Amino acid sequence: MKPLEPLGPADAVKSCSCGKTPAKTSPEPPTGASPKADRKAMLAAIRAQRKLSRQAREEARARQVAEALAPPASLPGKLGLTAAALIIWWNLYQLLPGIARFTTQNIFKLDPASRLGSSVEFFLYDTPKVLMLLALVVFGVGIVRSFFTPERTRRVLAGKSEAFGNVLAALLGIVTPFCSCSAVPLFIGFLGAGVPLGVTFSFLISAPMVNEIAVVLLYGLLGWKVAAIYMGTGLAVAMVAGFVIGRLKMERHVEDWVLAVRAEAANGGEEGVPEPDWAARLNAGAYAVRDIVGKVWPWVLAGIAVGAGIHGYVPEGFLASIMGRDAWWSVPAAVVIGIPMYSNAAGIVPVVHALLEKGAALGTVLAFMMSVIALSLPEMIILRKVLKPRLILTFAGVVGLGILLVGYLFNAIL
Repeated sequence: MKPLEPLGPADAVKSCSCGKTPAKTSPEPPTGASPKADRKAMLAAIRAQRKLSRQAREEARARQVAEALAPPASLPGKLGLTAAALIIWWNLYQLLPGIARFTTQNIFKLDPASRLGSSVEFFLYDTPKVLMLLALVVFGVGIVRSFFTPERTRRVLAGKSEAFGNVLAALLGIVTPFCSCSAVPLFIGFLGAGVPLGVTFSFLISAPMVNEIAVVLLYGLLGWKVAAIYMGTGLAVAMVAGFVIGRLKMERHVEDWVLAVRAEAANGGEEGVPEPDWAARLNAGAYAVRDIVGKVWPWVLAGIAVGAGIHGYVPEGFLASIMGRDAWWSVPAAVVIGIPMYSNAAGIVPVVHALLEKGAALGTVLAFMMSVIALSLPEMIILRKVLKPRLILTFAGVVGLGILLVGYLFNAIL
């Protein structure tokens, strides 16, 4: 009988008598560690797998929530959502005085008649009020601005007579996207498109000073009369100042590289761009709320905080001796104080509200507000990139003189 031979490595995979090839088994890799260490490694792998599974479930849940909360894509859906939001806005706005009084008395346990309680109630009422008004008007103007891009505005202003152009530029400044940061590219684009220098300045004065935020917040806090006065005088200053600068023929005081910009480069930005539909315009309004309100809310809180301090701690009539109509020097002092300050309308209007409550004259307060918004030092620094010093000084002098006249005029008649 032939002795049995020992099995070799190749014999482990030969077919058995049933004709099937046995499956290969993967031997466990040698760990070189103790069984306790192997168990720890296995438990760590299980925990890591469970963590990944939990993260995957959370991501899936987050996607489901985002899809559920996403605004509808169709125009009827967007209109329905807008209408519902306006109804909620209106009802919440009516409840603000009661909410502020209840919070002050029952949560903070303060007497609204005390100085601290009066300041807290002022802050709790004006903060949501201003932010809600700001969101509403920015949404509406965001839709309007979808019709007035910078390129389209340049084309509208180019080629118009100077007098008519000053009026049109000041009016377009109300609804056209503009801030100090965009002064340089807009200025270059206007001059490159053939817009006269004076017309350009009418736009640059009107856009930051007589913007929709200032008008609506003044209306919400001080009533339609003050808002109308501010809007009318602001437009008048923009139109007259632009006309005067245009008559002075100061084009040579614009930086040479700006004058070398070709009109073709300024007008080439909108070719081939399709006109947005109403769904896109509603999206533009919502984006404007997120963008603008997201940027200015710290200024709103700071302005209301200052206004709340004035409201609660400055005695009634105290400012009448400093910013009253009988103090002839109050208007130029307000302008000089306002120029170095940097704020936008959302931040300065609550301060204006508090100043008027404490006896400051309307003309003095309007002059202060206009100088802060229209003649801010940071804007001058930005404009220095495109204007020579003499033209900047002329611009500040003409606008400042117009603001002084507005202050004295309304101190005399009101």
